[in-house]
Amino acid sequence: MAETPANIPALGTLLTAMVTPFTQDGKVDYQQAAELAGKLVDDGCDGLVVTGTTGETSTLTDEENLGMFRAVKEAVGGRAAIIAGTGTNDTAHSVHLSQQAAALGVDGLLLVTPYYNKPSQAGVRAHFETIASAVDVPVMLYDIPGRSSIAIAPETMIRLAQHPNIVAVKDAKADFTAATRVMAETDLLFYSGDDGLTLPWMALGAVGLVGVTTHVATRRFRELIDAVNANDLGTARKINFELEPVVRATMTRVQGAVAAKQILKWQGVLPNSIVRLPLVEPDEAEIETIRGDLAEGGLVFS
Repeated sequence: MAETPANIPALGTLLTAMVTPFTQDGKVDYQQAAELAGKLVDDGCDGLVVTGTTGETSTLTDEENLGMFRAVKEAVGGRAAIIAGTGTNDTAHSVHLSQQAAALGVDGLLLVTPYYNKPSQAGVRAHFETIASAVDVPVMLYDIPGRSSIAIAPETMIRLAQHPNIVAVKDAKADFTAATRVMAETDLLFYSGDDGLTLPWMALGAVGLVGVTTHVATRRFRELIDAVNANDLGTARKINFELEPVVRATMTRVQGAVAAKQILKWQGVLPNSIVRLPLVEPDEAEIETIRGDLAEGGLVFS
């Protein structure tokens, strides 16, 4: 990773949670992944999350995850922070994958709250601390109770912040009161995990966004974040309003990876919109709804 100016977080401010492209026969397309990474960085991303939720990590093998980390690092590793999605609901497995990712030279890890198991807060804390202690790279916690079924309690997050490798949080919980407490009592860097809440999150003190809509409106999100950092609230509000229908198209009609791949195909960035089961591509009604949202946002594709 190239040297970062003192006022810019080492993990970046505009991060796209990248989709994982597939070939027509369902294999990971590492060349397309490298090309997509290059485009995202060219358009303003200073960080990329590889094989997170939007990267369909739950359907990838360890070898495919590592292949994605390697491909993206080789493509843009000197120009943007590479954050590897290595969290699972199995602590030992997460440690193994995290160590393998760290050996490839990634700049950080994204660790999701353990899902399905529903551990206590003591278990959540032990899970994260065990993984963070097994590597020597920065860790971003991913708090997303809508998928994991449990939230990271503020008290747990405050304790986790004492670990030297745990430095950031991707928040998809939108509990601004809890986040305010954590920000006030720790040095954790918060990132919006909800594209449509980027402006309020940054007004609260978040440093940026880990987004999905940023695949298709990268430059506008770069402008939004830069406007907030320049204390230009009027411009930030204007961009936020303009982005709303694009966020709606990407995040609310179908699952984010499904929508992002479909739109990237329309944009000519990806050759197909293939996803892995249990995800499926949008049906005709969903496609028309997404097209309508995009048209409202000024994006029209043939």
